[in-house]
Amino acid sequence: MSSARSAAAGRVGLRRIVLPLALLAVFAALSVCVAVAVGSVPVGPAELWAVFTGDGAPLHRTLVIELRAPRALSAFAVGGLLAAAGALMQVLLRNPLADPYVLGVSGGAAVGALGAMLAGLGAAVVSGSAFAGALLSTLLVFGLAHGTGSWTPTRLLLTGVVVASGWGALITFLLAVGPTDQLPGMLYWLMGDLAYARTPWMALAMLAGICLLILPMARSLNVLARGPLQAAALGVPVRVVEWSVYVVASLMTAVAVTTAGSIGFVGLVVPHMLRLVLGNDQRLILPAAALAGGALLALADTLARTLIAPEQLPVGVITALLGVPTFLFLLYRSR
Repeated sequence: MSSARSAAAGRVGLRRIVLPLALLAVFAALSVCVAVAVGSVPVGPAELWAVFTGDGAPLHRTLVIELRAPRALSAFAVGGLLAAAGALMQVLLRNPLADPYVLGVSGGAAVGALGAMLAGLGAAVVSGSAFAGALLSTLLVFGLAHGTGSWTPTRLLLTGVVVASGWGALITFLLAVGPTDQLPGMLYWLMGDLAYARTPWMALAMLAGICLLILPMARSLNVLARGPLQAAALGVPVRVVEWSVYVVASLMTAVAVTTAGSIGFVGLVVPHMLRLVLGNDQRLILPAAALAGGALLALADTLARTLIAPEQLPVGVITALLGVPTFLFLLYRSR
């Protein structure tokens, strides 16, 4: 009887995880299709299907395959990376309002990218410099927070805030001394811009690979969310899990910033909203955050392209306009 009850409970638990993820996967696929179809030249469902089957008109094939699909997939990958990184950081710091950007990762990436832009280097070098700056910021925050002893979530958070402030000062200096003709491109990059995101494959591979890597850690993260002492008492290697989570979340943020610049609020709002709706089981929250974050940024970028067409807004403006009232509402709900 007990084995039958445990099997039934296991099926119910599996259904509770699989059903929301299936619905989110459908929503994510629809959001990418909307991002590909909507634009100055609309592409209807029949034309879109013809393009995917290889029989579309040359104009539609150029629009979808060469322009819109890479940008939509880049938006999905960046949104998924940021949301999953935010979910991990909220577990690590045991704070539902934590965000990877607070720890200075995006600031380091911005300094690296802006320095390469001022030097007149190519797009590939700019992306590499952004990635190097993000990793440097990760090592700097981790090293300063660790010091001669062990770090705590509060110490790590305060160190990240201080390092982020230092990066912000350097960004202001670079903008002040930069040539006038380069300022629009630098500002667009700082606000988050997917206009030049033409190669989504690295970000997509990173999103898929890291999700497969962190899902086996979900049970340990569920215990860690209750506190390090209880997790250690239950046999969780707390220090190893914490280091792994911080390094993985920082790497995800670095790849996202390298692909699309600084985009805020995705890693903060999406995991927080999902926890209100789905609970706090990391086996569900982590893949759900990747799907929901990707769908949100794909739709936000569609708005950025079409809201004042033919002009385009930085997608970071749209996420801020959506994220600020949502964040204030959630903060009010959790008083």
